[in-house]
Amino acid sequence: MHSTIEDALRGQVTGRVLVPGQDGYAEEAAGFNLAVRHRPAVIVAAEGAADVAAAVRLAAAHGLPVAVQSTGHGAVQAADGALLISTRAMREIVVDASARTAVIAAGCTWGEVIAAAAPYGLAPLCGSATGVGVVGFTLGGGIGPIARTFGFAADHVREITVVTGDGVVRTAGPDSEPDLFWALRGGKAGFGVVTSITVDLLPLTHLYGGGLFYAAEDAGRVLHAYRTWARTLPEATTTSVALLRLPPLPELPPQLSGKFVVHLRVAHVGEGQEAEDLLAPMRAVAEPVLQAVGPLPYAAIDSIHQDPAGPMPVAERGTLLRELTEETVEALLAAAGPDVPAPLALVEIRQLGGALAREPRQPNAVGGRDAAFSLLAVGAPVPELMETAVPAAVRAVTEAAAPWGTGGTQINFQGGALAPEEISRAWPAETLRRLAKLREVYDPANLFRFGHVVPREG
Repeated sequence: MHSTIEDALRGQVTGRVLVPGQDGYAEEAAGFNLAVRHRPAVIVAAEGAADVAAAVRLAAAHGLPVAVQSTGHGAVQAADGALLISTRAMREIVVDASARTAVIAAGCTWGEVIAAAAPYGLAPLCGSATGVGVVGFTLGGGIGPIARTFGFAADHVREITVVTGDGVVRTAGPDSEPDLFWALRGGKAGFGVVTSITVDLLPLTHLYGGGLFYAAEDAGRVLHAYRTWARTLPEATTTSVALLRLPPLPELPPQLSGKFVVHLRVAHVGEGQEAEDLLAPMRAVAEPVLQAVGPLPYAAIDSIHQDPAGPMPVAERGTLLRELTEETVEALLAAAGPDVPAPLALVEIRQLGGALAREPRQPNAVGGRDAAFSLLAVGAPVPELMETAVPAAVRAVTEAAAPWGTGGTQINFQGGALAPEEISRAWPAETLRRLAKLREVYDPANLFRFGHVVPREG
């Protein structure tokens, strides 16, 4: 059967068609998350919407499920035996400076969009790592370094071109396929393969931001100060704080290499002196071992979180908190503090609220707007522990914070919790029911069943 679909694909798509053992197959199947290794029956390196549509139609005709990948940052489930559509070759970006929009092909990263928009004095609402793909990030809501000021990335989408389970290319927007448009923005996967997305651009060239690193012995002091300080911040300021266990790498500053540190991240859309006045209480809590906060060109937004740029094995799990109390902090320190020998790379608390708490002008399916903070635990990139100790340590962190949770999750921070009851926590009950019904409409054959997919009814 696979040779038959391979032949049919070669006759109908312009992009490369790759099968196991063929040169380029392993490279096209690989993604950022090295803990997930896809072994698809066939790969289509799509060059446009027509390739995607042909691939979906042929997959349906031959009984193959369909998976999709761009950068592979969000990979959580191996697409074994599937038809994998790679969108990496789809890289066109069209900026309309007068409308302040960008039409972005599915293979683009945020860094590429930033570079395309910057000459016009504009910027996209990107994530904390600009090497992440635009589409997956946005379909899951999208929380970035300035999210409290502007909201979710999904709140700034104008239009989406998508191939649904029937192999039809559809344009979803407020006036065309409005139900599909609602579902795609926040519903994550399971509704089709997005081929391009049109987003708003912000008239923003600079911000004030960066990070302060504190020593392990100051972890408790910093976290307790953060929970009270965060309540005082305006919407112009977005912050997070992370417990980091850093590897002993020569490229890291000696103050950080091989150390447990607390990383306070801050991004302020406004004047520098205003930001410094806001930051002063945290500077007074303890002496940072390293600090780099100041004016930043938007293109340097990566420097705020300093997320890893290269591929690595990732096991993560997130949850949402209704509050961050003294008891919450103590529970997190007991689960992941500097004295705990846990295989964790990062435990991060992001402050939410502000624009994230408000419905956008065009309502969407994004969940978690009622949360005050998000909590994310990321396991240490130790391949031999990825199926044992690492998931257990990650789970222990979110379970420790459960008494202060909303009961929900944010789907982009869901990690490998793929059981239907786990994924269902990402949306309010009414939203989940509507999403499930729309999955029946746009993917009745359940072709798109890998990853963070809305559970089907029944």
